Amino acid sequence: MSTGVSVGSVAADLSWEVRANDRLFHRKQQRRSCLCLHRGRYSDNVIRSYKYSALTFLPLSLFEQFQRIANIYFLCIVVLQSIPAISTLPWYTTMIPLLTVLSVRGFKDLADDLARRRSDSQINRQPCDLLTNEGFTSVQWKDVCVGDVLRLHKDQTVPADLLLLSTTEPHSLCYIETSDIDGETNLKIRQALAVTHQELSSDPIEPSLLAFDGRVWCEEPNSHLHSFKGVLEWRDMRHLLDTGHILLRGTVLRNTRVAYGLTIYTGLDSKILQNCGQTAVKTTQVERTLNKVVVGIVLLVLLVALLLSVGAGIFEDRVAPSIEVLAELGGRYTPIYKVFLTFWGYIILLSPSMPMSLYITFELVHVIHSLFIGWDLDLYDGGVDVPAHARSTTLNEELGQVRYLLSDKTGTLTENRLIFRQCCIAGILYGNMPDKAKKHDTLDLSWNPFSCGGLQFSDKRLVDTLRKPGCPEVREFFKALALCHTVMAEWKEGAPVYQAASPDEEALVGAARELGWVFLSRTRDSMTLSELGHRRQYELLALLDFTSQRRRMSVLVRDPEGELKLYCKGADIVILERLRKDTTHCESTEKALEVFSQGCLRTLCVAVRSVQEGLWEEWSRALEQAAMTTGASDDLYDNMERELTLLGVTAIEDQLQVGVPETIATLRQAGIKVWVLTGDKKETAVNIGFACRLLDPDTRLLQGEELRQLLQTPSPEIPLNGGQGKGKGAEDRTSAMVITGPELVEFEEQPELGKRFIALSRQCQAVLCCRTTPSQKAGVVQLIRKYTSSVTMAIGDGANDVNMIKTAHIGVGLNGLEGGQAVQNADFSLAKFHFLRKLLLVHGRWSYRRISVFLRYFLYKTSSFAFVHIWFAFCNGFSGQPMYESWFITLYTILYTSFPVQCLAVFEQDVSAEGSLRWPSLYQVGVRRQLFNPRLLAATFLYSIYTSLVLFFIPLSVFRFSAIDFQTFSVTVATASVFTSTTELILQTGYWTMFSAAAVVFSMSVYFLATLILHSPLLHKVAPADFYFLGAFQDAFANPLVWLTVLLTTCTAVLPSLTARALVLVLNPPDTHRVHSSDGAVQTERHLELRSAFRRGHVHRRSSYAVSQGPGFGWLITSGVALDKTPTAQNDRVDINKIKMDFAPKMQTDVPQADHSQESAGCGQTELTAYAVSL
Repeated sequence: MSTGVSVGSVAADLSWEVRANDRLFHRKQQRRSCLCLHRGRYSDNVIRSYKYSALTFLPLSLFEQFQRIANIYFLCIVVLQSIPAISTLPWYTTMIPLLTVLSVRGFKDLADDLARRRSDSQINRQPCDLLTNEGFTSVQWKDVCVGDVLRLHKDQTVPADLLLLSTTEPHSLCYIETSDIDGETNLKIRQALAVTHQELSSDPIEPSLLAFDGRVWCEEPNSHLHSFKGVLEWRDMRHLLDTGHILLRGTVLRNTRVAYGLTIYTGLDSKILQNCGQTAVKTTQVERTLNKVVVGIVLLVLLVALLLSVGAGIFEDRVAPSIEVLAELGGRYTPIYKVFLTFWGYIILLSPSMPMSLYITFELVHVIHSLFIGWDLDLYDGGVDVPAHARSTTLNEELGQVRYLLSDKTGTLTENRLIFRQCCIAGILYGNMPDKAKKHDTLDLSWNPFSCGGLQFSDKRLVDTLRKPGCPEVREFFKALALCHTVMAEWKEGAPVYQAASPDEEALVGAARELGWVFLSRTRDSMTLSELGHRRQYELLALLDFTSQRRRMSVLVRDPEGELKLYCKGADIVILERLRKDTTHCESTEKALEVFSQGCLRTLCVAVRSVQEGLWEEWSRALEQAAMTTGASDDLYDNMERELTLLGVTAIEDQLQVGVPETIATLRQAGIKVWVLTGDKKETAVNIGFACRLLDPDTRLLQGEELRQLLQTPSPEIPLNGGQGKGKGAEDRTSAMVITGPELVEFEEQPELGKRFIALSRQCQAVLCCRTTPSQKAGVVQLIRKYTSSVTMAIGDGANDVNMIKTAHIGVGLNGLEGGQAVQNADFSLAKFHFLRKLLLVHGRWSYRRISVFLRYFLYKTSSFAFVHIWFAFCNGFSGQPMYESWFITLYTILYTSFPVQCLAVFEQDVSAEGSLRWPSLYQVGVRRQLFNPRLLAATFLYSIYTSLVLFFIPLSVFRFSAIDFQTFSVTVATASVFTSTTELILQTGYWTMFSAAAVVFSMSVYFLATLILHSPLLHKVAPADFYFLGAFQDAFANPLVWLTVLLTTCTAVLPSLTARALVLVLNPPDTHRVHSSDGAVQTERHLELRSAFRRGHVHRRSSYAVSQGPGFGWLITSGVALDKTPTAQNDRVDINKIKMDFAPKMQTDVPQADHSQESAGCGQTELTAYAVSL
């Protein structure tokens, strides 16, 4: 519509200018980037989730890798080794490993980035129709520019944010699905301006669109999905724009043949990508702790080098002059200069305490762990041929430390499918919950020509009752389902296809169609049904649409016999209070509602009222008068929806993905807090929370004003039970928070509320965040990361989850129905939610354990090996002479001891995969960081100091009074070091494979063989300066004293480790030992792990369909905007001969009894049948 607002007053706050069909104007101002420099205003429509380009790969990769302290440290060591005056080891011994690490990590990051680039290319190359001077031409998404006019076809995804100009529907309406934006599968309505509809809808349309030269002034690109402000200037008129005129990128055009739109925002300027956030470099908790350890080791090396260099200066100044030989050799350097040279020499000599091979092996182990995830057939979905994929290979151990799991709802927990499961009509229950132990027979609906299949309802009694005469209540019930809705019917291949504003309505109307009450078509004032093959047309007098306040909807119709009836459906608490006083079956219906609520089914009550002609005429006149008064019609609706007669109750299941309840129950046992973040309605999220066992039946929901009061409590530890307790001691396991998007906005304005929110969440078993935007989802993750040190994981399947996935420590994308953007931006991709169970409890737990043990052992063996130089310094006058041969220093970590520790990091497991799933509490070891923490690292460091003392002083004490030379002493200490590290690894290994045993044998064999070769006369002749241990191997191992010393040193070195393990096993057995000890008992009780969390007889809630439904298309139907006044041409009557009618009466006497020995994990077949019999 046009407005009288002046150009200046409107455009003052709207600075984003879009000129229709003016590519030259927008191309001149298109945004261009070079490195970190940006110029221009309008973004192109190219998606770039990759990080590197040909110019930026090398500098960015090096920048990211040198954020590791160890890489900077080794670079400094290489520089020092290049200076001959202070070098104690050849420069290439560190340079080659450093280049290897940088190259391996760089190429791995490049491979990951190329995969993201390929995914981006698939999106950027999708086709769309662009208006040019030659007409509409098919181009790729990446070619779309601001100001372009696009043509969209039905079921096509919108490539950019568009202003809707016109459609082929009446009044230029169109229907869009926003599941990739907010997770909702129900249709939303958009409508073009009246002026563009009138001027740009005439045939031929292309010349009109080419001549369109309107100018749009709107707000700058932002992340607000549910708001838009703008004005269209065209033909000296100004027309206000809002969200009802905008098609957002990522939405899908439904139920509309063709739509035309003007491009407003493209690429990164589009609202959905404004919500996606930036790609950040993620590091694990273990890696961050390791960086701190590296800093500590570097500082220690600097301190020790300084002390030893000071000792060298003192020795050079006071001791050396008194020794004749040293006095003759000395004198070239002053003591101060000697201190300077010795300081750098000892830094190089002690550098193996933080070896480069650690990082090479670390990268290799990460890659292998990632391959294990991809190779796991249990994580492979054969139906869609999608395996699990570790898109990031650096976060594997983080999978074993997750404390908070933040999940999307639609498409992640659910399958976007609602199923008609049960109903209660006239006090009789029909239908069964799915029982995995027994497969129910499907109904024979071949008599119904409109049946499309897919009805998961197996109670034949209902079909028999419907098809025989004399059961008016049952027929009236399904007539109400076929009439009381706002569903639109579209005919395809001779059958109606339903488009609904709510998936609940689509499920109910579809169920009525399968059972013989088929909704065929509607006009502005009529509805046509096929009732068991008989075509009947009802006059639609009034439609009382659903609102969140009313929680019900009604239709007032006149049947072909001329009788007026009001059909109403809604929440039980709303319908039951509007019933007539003499209504029957109320008590049995209440019991049925309890049964349905135990099964977490979404319910609504269905009722009817006969309306007198005089009452209708009086009410109709009053409604016309009230139409001009805001809110007055609600009172009239309420007056009409009184004195109802109860027909029954429906129960539909929001179909969860396979294994979701069991997975969430197991994750909760593992100590993982599961939060659900969804753009859906509060009631829907709560229903799903109960259905998937995130919430227990007696869970106390903290929401609304009660939650607000708790968050405003000044105490940092918020009491939940009237102040009876605080903190962890008063943790209320039966409480859950339910919070909405508008309430989350207050956390940005008042940061203290966010801190209290996280404090309160620690006392709750779960948190449900509803009506949240993508940016708010990411904000919740940031809150957790800000006020806790826990690891967070986000999982989703749509573009609305991308920001959350990027913000969390670990992002998991599901290959779902909402596009592939979540997978493209995720660290891990899965096909099903229940695969998360094994990913975390098996792969994550194993990876954390393997890497933690690997890192601790690596630090132990290298530190104990390097610290021997410190003790040797006290015997060589602090001269910086190495204790070992230079080749032994080079080969110790990369050959002699590398393969066994690699096998430990790859194959080690304390409990099998089955045991890990059976005992989820074992996962808490990672959540509590019990295997890699400062205390354990300090103990490992002290143990390495003890070992270094033993390695040096026991051989020194044994050889003190013997004729053993230095080279033999050095070989003895080196051999003892290899034996000690190998023995310690054998003690660490709890799971032996043929590769582990072969690695130990191979490493020991290589040590002896390599030492023999390096000490051979042949190499000494070739390079006497590099191979100066001539014959030391033969001399040493020919002496029995050397072998005895090696064995004594090895046993003494590992004695504390062996003793500590024995004491822990006796005094405080770990959980894994209890698991192995009770393995037989566990096998007999395995089924207890997946037992239902519902407790019978304690029902404190009811699920309600009507509360969860959104506003329908009622205003469109009653206004006639989207409908014609005459019915669609169809055959007047269905061929009754094609329908096999069986009116033989059937007795409903024998109701099968449920087997009480088999208790269903869902709603409980025992109680359901018992109620049916009693009713």
